[in-house]
Amino acid sequence: MQQLAPLVKLVITTGEPAGVGPEVSIAAAKQFLLEQANASITLLGDKELLREAMQGLASERLQVEAIPLVASSTPGKLSAQNGPYVIHLLDRAIDGCIAGQFDAMVTAPIQKSVINQTGLTFTGHTEYLAQRCDVKHVVMMLSANLAKGFLRLSSSRDLRVALVTTHLPLQKVSASLSQDLILETIQIVQQDLQLKMGIAKPIIRVSGLNPHAGESGYLGREEIKMISPAIETAKKMGICVSGPYPGDTMFDPKALEQVDAFIAMYHDQGLAPFKFVTFGGGVNITLGLPIIRTSVDHGTALDIAGKGVADPGSMLEAIRAAYQMALTKKQLVS
Repeated sequence: MQQLAPLVKLVITTGEPAGVGPEVSIAAAKQFLLEQANASITLLGDKELLREAMQGLASERLQVEAIPLVASSTPGKLSAQNGPYVIHLLDRAIDGCIAGQFDAMVTAPIQKSVINQTGLTFTGHTEYLAQRCDVKHVVMMLSANLAKGFLRLSSSRDLRVALVTTHLPLQKVSASLSQDLILETIQIVQQDLQLKMGIAKPIIRVSGLNPHAGESGYLGREEIKMISPAIETAKKMGICVSGPYPGDTMFDPKALEQVDAFIAMYHDQGLAPFKFVTFGGGVNITLGLPIIRTSVDHGTALDIAGKGVADPGSMLEAIRAAYQMALTKKQLVS
């Protein structure tokens, strides 16, 4: 008798109420539940924003947990009064995942400026999740599937790009790097690729910081002082990692066939090439947390909010990724 897959319980924070988050969350959740019979989804948000989902409930597998807005919301028009509402959504999902009520959380886009206007210093989902989960170091990684034939790939392949530093001004990147930070990033990426994605022996590539990876110190010494020593230490730990590679040649097509994750030193070094080839189809994954969290790789799209034209594709991919990681984790534990 074939063993049934375990039930995977997902929760979605529907994000900035004036943006496209509520509508893409509803559309993607309904589509995903048609694909997977062993999943349930709870949407968090104001009941008026999610009225369509509540009216269309045809299954107990799609639930809405109503969290009221602080102030009324109009598509495309931000209100700082609803900053606490957005944080409330995140806190509820985080607490539910930590308590085991949910197996993974998926986040719709938020507007950082709205939250900061409330007096809370907020740099992004990734940093807030680390703080709430009491984790000193988490890693931002984007992932997308590249189809067979794209860039002459012999088969479909997941492109994964992780970052050592995230939302920093470029002039602060070098001073923020250290051998320990780079080594910890490599370790976190390797561990979550194994435990949450089921890759037994991940292959990892690490970039340099400077042009030509420093040109043996001529164009910078960060590679010599920090990056190479971190890579060598990781190798001694049994991690299959190589580098540092020049940022402009690290993502060559041959490497895409073999490498499970690329690690870049700063935001645009890794995400510019990633987004160029994935065209908005990527998923944002936070590594190093005690919980599973994925997100869309686009913003609030205020200009099209409420018009019924927002593409739920990235949210659907984020839900699929969260489901697959949660299922892998359950199967490895059992």
